[in-house]
Amino acid sequence: MTAKALAASLIGALVAAVLGLLTFGAQATVDPDHVPLAVAGPSQVADQLARQGGEHVAWRAVTPAEGRQLLEDKEVYGVLELGEPATVVLSGAINPGGTQVAQQVLTGAAQALSKGQPPRTITLHPASVAGRVAPLAGSALLWIAGLAAGLLFTVMKTRSGATPRLATRVTLPVAASVLSVGVVVLLLLLWDSRLPLGWDVLGFMLLAALAFTGVQGALLRLLGIRAAAVLAPLYLIAPAVAGQVPELLHPFYRDVLWSWTPFRFSTEGLRSLLQGTGSAPDVGTGSIVLGAMAVAGLAVILWPVSARQETEADGADRVVPLVSTRHTDCHVPRAIRPSSTGTLAYGGRKAGRTWSRPCPGEPCRCCHRLSLGSRSPSALNRSSSLPAPVSITASPAVACGTQTCSSPSEASASDRNLVHSSVRSCTTSPDPVLI
Repeated sequence: MTAKALAASLIGALVAAVLGLLTFGAQATVDPDHVPLAVAGPSQVADQLARQGGEHVAWRAVTPAEGRQLLEDKEVYGVLELGEPATVVLSGAINPGGTQVAQQVLTGAAQALSKGQPPRTITLHPASVAGRVAPLAGSALLWIAGLAAGLLFTVMKTRSGATPRLATRVTLPVAASVLSVGVVVLLLLLWDSRLPLGWDVLGFMLLAALAFTGVQGALLRLLGIRAAAVLAPLYLIAPAVAGQVPELLHPFYRDVLWSWTPFRFSTEGLRSLLQGTGSAPDVGTGSIVLGAMAVAGLAVILWPVSARQETEADGADRVVPLVSTRHTDCHVPRAIRPSSTGTLAYGGRKAGRTWSRPCPGEPCRCCHRLSLGSRSPSALNRSSSLPAPVSITASPAVACGTQTCSSPSEASASDRNLVHSSVRSCTTSPDPVLI
């Protein structure tokens, strides 16, 4: 047991190390790397500033109109418009992490060019606190709702052993998507009732929910409950990565995680729609990616397979009831009128304790009982009416007293000995049986 305890401790430490590397590591290694910014102003000043960006900032010299259009398309995170005074232009539709870095860099550059004079700040499509949190929170909640529904359905299917029909396989992702979107909408209205939750926002969230439930349902159908080992860590990994712009992530996390995580498509597309920039490219890109995920996942879920193939995925997880049975054939002798035994005294026979030899075919054994001098009327037919018994305890008819004052039948001694050879009796009471 000591070795098992050490092995379990080692596995727990490895799991913590992997999750820590993939989640908190992405936040701990944030470092600006070619953050896209734009500067609008005199060409000489703009070109000089653009050459001084280094590796942390990637400047683009543009006109004020071009700079704001790039900001609308999310190709830059901020624009510095030179003048008296300088103006820093930001957008609420940009990821908050990118906006924060852009504001710091642009404010510092404006103060350096204007000899310490603070610049003016303009925010296009301003977002409330709930508006900045809603895109990532909504995406994570949609993922959790679909995952919980899929895991619960898989467990119920495994325990019942039934193969779900086509209607059931369609109902699960659709119902889970619709209900999860409803829950997210209610939460967003609770956080900020001014959020523009139009049909475009609701449709995009429903598409994201179908994509999530489709992928989850496909993996659960292929891998069974074991798919939770892949789907659950994604909830911990993806938000930590999707909450940052790629220029702030370490190249390892940018290439290995951010490049493919579905959370970034739903998060940034939903952010653009909530802030009124539905023409941004990330909305179209997100719709295509999420739509492809939904179609692929639903195709796997609805693909017809045999019942045997359906149960192979979760066969290792199926709970098979163990039934222990013991089948013992036991011979029960036919109930016949027993031989008369006892002692004649005062016109009746004294009660006696009678017993018989065990029935053939152990382990079944006949029980004994006290004879009270009477015989049940059903004793003659009980054994003959029973079917072939299986592991039952049989009590053959036992000797009892008679209701006659005459002596026992005048059978020969040899016949009486033969009849009584399997019956013994002993007198336990001097009181006679009352007739």
